[in-house]
Amino acid sequence: MNALADSGRARVGFGLRVPHYDAILSGGLRADFAEAISENFLGRGGRAFSVLERVRSDMPISLHGVSLSIGGMDPLNEAYLAQLSELATRIEAFSVSDHLCFGTFAGHYAHDLWPLPYTEEALSHVAERVQQVQERLGRRLLLENVSSYVEYRESSLTEWDFLSEVATRADAGILLDLNNLFVNATNHGFDAAQYLRALPAQRVQQIHLAGHSDAGGYLFDDHGSVVSDPVWRLYQDSLELFGPRPTIIEWDERIPGLEALEAEADHARSLCLAHCRPSEAEP
Repeated sequence: MNALADSGRARVGFGLRVPHYDAILSGGLRADFAEAISENFLGRGGRAFSVLERVRSDMPISLHGVSLSIGGMDPLNEAYLAQLSELATRIEAFSVSDHLCFGTFAGHYAHDLWPLPYTEEALSHVAERVQQVQERLGRRLLLENVSSYVEYRESSLTEWDFLSEVATRADAGILLDLNNLFVNATNHGFDAAQYLRALPAQRVQQIHLAGHSDAGGYLFDDHGSVVSDPVWRLYQDSLELFGPRPTIIEWDERIPGLEALEAEADHARSLCLAHCRPSEAEP
């Protein structure tokens, strides 16, 4: 487990987004750590990297990818992995994560996060690819559960069993997105609390919190609003089960000013502190 996750302390931050760059360059970031979308900084300099370096001078940074396509059938992109490894080394990233999904087919990138069928065949395929990525990066990879709006008839495992088994077989970590969990539980009719209880606690190393919207017949994971009350309740449940874990507030649509994200982060931090032992609590 990485040092931040192992500390058991209240560590909360949020993702770096372009509308906040000016404020960050001028005044820094009020957070315990920050998360950078890996693809936004690969092989780049200029203003974007100036922001990354400015934040890194103040706090640790995690790298979160969106194009690894760990469940895809295309060969792993070696050029991408080389750049990712170089970036992680350059900024001393405390973690590297991506999504448990696929997003490529026949060499084409969909720029989307497609869910996988939860079968033994897919499980073996993904676990092997995760091990290959970890060997290439020289570090453990964290896998995030994705939101979904369809299910596969071929699936023979539950989503939580699939995620747990991939992480265990590949010796990987879990980045638990509680908004995605709630969206899927609502869309597909399973028990979110059962999902949480089934996860191997030692594998859960980070948490994402975000907002969603009601599309009528289903919930849509749009990261465009405050964290909902049911997701906050899941966060409290996760603190009971796993203890405090490094937590990121995500906001990607209708992005407000930094103060709105800071308020969400402050609320998450207060919940974390309530579950810390006195010796672990920090101002």
